[in-house]
Amino acid sequence: MGKDGRVFVRGLTSQSYGLGEFRQRQLAVERVRDDSVVVDDAKVAHSGDSEKSRTWWRIGPGDEDFLTQTIQVHFVELPAESSNHGHGHQNEAAFYILEGRGYEIHDDRRYDWAKDDLVFVHTDSVHRHFNPYPEKALALVVKAKCTWMFMGLIQQGRSGPVRDEERFGPREDWSRIWTPGVLDRKKVISPADTVWRDTPLGRVRVMSAPDRTDARIFSIDAFELDIPAGGHSAKYWKMADEVYYVLDGDGYALQWEVEAEIAEKYHARVALEPRRYDVKRGDTLYVPQNHVCQVFAAGGAPLRLFNAQNRVFKHLGYDAVHYFEPASDAVRTGAGVAVG
Repeated sequence: MGKDGRVFVRGLTSQSYGLGEFRQRQLAVERVRDDSVVVDDAKVAHSGDSEKSRTWWRIGPGDEDFLTQTIQVHFVELPAESSNHGHGHQNEAAFYILEGRGYEIHDDRRYDWAKDDLVFVHTDSVHRHFNPYPEKALALVVKAKCTWMFMGLIQQGRSGPVRDEERFGPREDWSRIWTPGVLDRKKVISPADTVWRDTPLGRVRVMSAPDRTDARIFSIDAFELDIPAGGHSAKYWKMADEVYYVLDGDGYALQWEVEAEIAEKYHARVALEPRRYDVKRGDTLYVPQNHVCQVFAAGGAPLRLFNAQNRVFKHLGYDAVHYFEPASDAVRTGAGVAVG
């Protein structure tokens, strides 16, 4: 949250062409955030909450300790027998249901959801969430909203009648124009729609990816990672930044910074020593751009994580993941499909 209101897009300004000092300030920020961190309580420039529902942010472009605006992370809570107001926006969003069940009215159609589902809000749509049941519903929301904002796609809210209506023609169905076939894709990806697979990263179930053409989202890739007790993920290197949310268990991550040495061409210099980040259930772990990472489960129980990243990196040419060493159970399970 900025001093003068909600920050939708953060600027990047420098007196010199090299941005090394800015990057180092960003990398110095704490990367693990828990329930004590509320960077925005949704009291300013938000339109979705009702008197009962609650929204609060953990990672966003207006954070005073700025991590990223590639991926935004917030939570939506619906107490028993409640709903929010709902609203519309041009950007996509993905709701991972952490607790409870409910449904949403999305462009006048009902879609039911429950724990462990991933629910998509596609571009240019109006959505409102309902919880008619006796238990609380809680969702983790991840989105690449700033990508839309950078491109000037900023029409959002609950506008009601059009201003200066006499200047405009009659209503048209906006949703039929821009993404042919999108309504044939799944709005809700449930566990029954996914399969756990053994990949170089580890054991994962993919909910959203470029090759998953049945999912109604184009900007966020998401998967769950299950690490056995005492085990670890692969040690991997990727250009895209990402956010892990700890669904269950505890453990730690090692992250190695990668420095660019720009000589006759780009060269990579990987830090000799990693930074360690301890995580527990309910924490978010941020992995910055151009880093090497490896995640470890504590010895007592498996570690289950939800991972999200902005798919735009793949469209920009950063679609490869390099694996230095396999996951701890790779020998037992064998290699599979890459995740990135």
